[in-house]
Amino acid sequence: MKEGAQKEATRLGDKLLTAGIDLSCGMIMALSSMVIGKLAVEQGVPVPLAILAGFAVGAFVGWANGLLITKWKLPPFIVTLGMYSIVFAAVKIYSKATSVPMPADGLTFLAQRFTIFGTPFTYGSLLMVALFVLTWLFLNYTAPGRHIYALGNNPEAVRLSGINTSRLLLSVYTFAGVLYGVAALLLLERIGGASPEAGTTENLESITAVVIGGTSLFGGRGNVLGTLVGVLIVGVFRSGLTFMGLDSVYQNLITGILIILAVATDQFSRRKA
Repeated sequence: MKEGAQKEATRLGDKLLTAGIDLSCGMIMALSSMVIGKLAVEQGVPVPLAILAGFAVGAFVGWANGLLITKWKLPPFIVTLGMYSIVFAAVKIYSKATSVPMPADGLTFLAQRFTIFGTPFTYGSLLMVALFVLTWLFLNYTAPGRHIYALGNNPEAVRLSGINTSRLLLSVYTFAGVLYGVAALLLLERIGGASPEAGTTENLESITAVVIGGTSLFGGRGNVLGTLVGVLIVGVFRSGLTFMGLDSVYQNLITGILIILAVATDQFSRRKA
């Protein structure tokens, strides 16, 4: 189970509800994982501080995305696409294009296994479930969560109701960055180190998961449970293709086709509505 993609999908779904999209999510995750790995492994920084630094880096880049979108009124697609290239270059420069080997002992705790009724789980998967539950509660039972849905449906009506839409959207992108930091932590335990190439395909997997899960690219519709189902479908699908020995190039081809079909279905359903 790809916990990194699951964490991204959780918050990416929130942003799609506001009719936005983040194409930089995979690179933010890669940068955060590199910061955590280099600080903890190469520089001997205490693991908790290294993790907080990774979260802070993710939050900062997410905040920068949100600031450009809300203050300069730039399209989310263009902003996050540009940020993807900027962060990709930053990862290469910071890492000197080299990977950080196996993480420090304190970073492997999420990979530890336990069993429930004979079924093995990792603490990373437990964290994923907890985040999904908390996000579901936030979106459905808090005022800011309902405002996020409303912002995706009709941002002008939300603004006229007295809600600071810029602040709301900025907070969504900033908190998304924090969750990309969580994804980075899970990435470290999944691949056994930090790599400058990590995260390059996570954008496609995240978008595919949330769209298959029923979140509309046009905003205002979607739920966390659907996103969870979408994540599981994509994860099982990817694992099946890998088990069959299908080359990653063809896996990406099929993933792209799935995205187009899911978006087309969403578009047709909106026209009928």
